[in-house]
Amino acid sequence: MKHSAAALTLAALTCLCAHAEPGTLNKVKASGTITLAYRESSIPFSYLGEDARPTGFGWEICAKVVEQVKKATGRADLKVAAQAVTSQNRIPLLTNGTIDIECGSTTNNSARNKQVAFSINYFYTGTRLLVKAGSPVQGFADLKGRKVVSTSGTTNVQVLRRFNVERDLGFELLGAKDHAESALLVQQGRADAFGMDDILLFGLRASAQDPASLAIVGEALQVEPYAIMLRKDDPAFKKLVDDTVGGLMKSGEFEALYKKWFQSPIAPRGINLNAPMSPELRDNLKQLSDKPAV
Repeated sequence: MKHSAAALTLAALTCLCAHAEPGTLNKVKASGTITLAYRESSIPFSYLGEDARPTGFGWEICAKVVEQVKKATGRADLKVAAQAVTSQNRIPLLTNGTIDIECGSTTNNSARNKQVAFSINYFYTGTRLLVKAGSPVQGFADLKGRKVVSTSGTTNVQVLRRFNVERDLGFELLGAKDHAESALLVQQGRADAFGMDDILLFGLRASAQDPASLAIVGEALQVEPYAIMLRKDDPAFKKLVDDTVGGLMKSGEFEALYKKWFQSPIAPRGINLNAPMSPELRDNLKQLSDKPAV
C-alpha cells in the first residue's frame, strides 16, 4: 500500500512538472531563439536607428543580457529576434510568451509587479511637459483649461489625471498611440503640451526636424524608476538579468554606456541630450535596488 501511494505521488509530481510553464532560460534553450522587445521611438532607450534597426541604451544592456543567456544555456548559436511593442501591448506580449524580455522605457511600479517582474533599476525620471518654444505653458499650473496629450498605457496618464483632479485644472487629457504621435499633436497645435517622462521628451526634441521649436518645461511631478521587464516567478532568469545589470554597474561599464547615450551625440541627428546622471541613479549604482515606484 505504501509503495502504491509513493508511486501515485511520483506520478502526480511528474504530471505537474510536465504541465508547468518552463522558465525563460529553458524556453530559449529549447527553441534556440530569444525574443527582445523594443520601442520604436523611446529615444535614447530603445528606438529605430538610421538603418531601421533597434538601438539605444536599454537595447545595448539587453544585448549584454543575451551574452550571458548564451553562456547559461550553452547555446552560442542562440538567435535574437526583435519585436516592436507599444505601451499598451508590452505586458500582454510578455506574459503570453511572445517576447522574453523588454528593453524599453518601462516604469517599475507596484501595480505592474503584480503581473510582471523587473530587473535592478537602471534609470530614474519624472513627468514634465513638452511644448512649443515660446508657449505660455511654462509649468503644470499653466495647463488650466488647455489640451494635454500623453501616450496611452503609460503611468504618466495616471499621474496627469490624478494631478488634474487634485488641482482642479480642468484640462482635457488626450491619448496617443505612441510618443511620436503625442509629440506630433503638440507640433501641429492640436495639443498645448505633452506630459511624459522628461528623458523621453529630451530624446523626442533632439530627433525633431527643428529641435529649437520645442521646449521642455515644468518641475517633475514625481520620480519613477525604469527597469528591464521580464516574466514573473522566474527567479533563475531574474538572477541572470540582475547579475548582468549589477555587473555593469560595478565594473564602470554602465557609466560608459550612460555617457554614450545621454552625454554624447547620438543618432538620428547627432544631437547630445546633455542629461546628467540623476542623484537617484548614481545612488543605485551602489544599492543595486529593484524597488518599484508606489
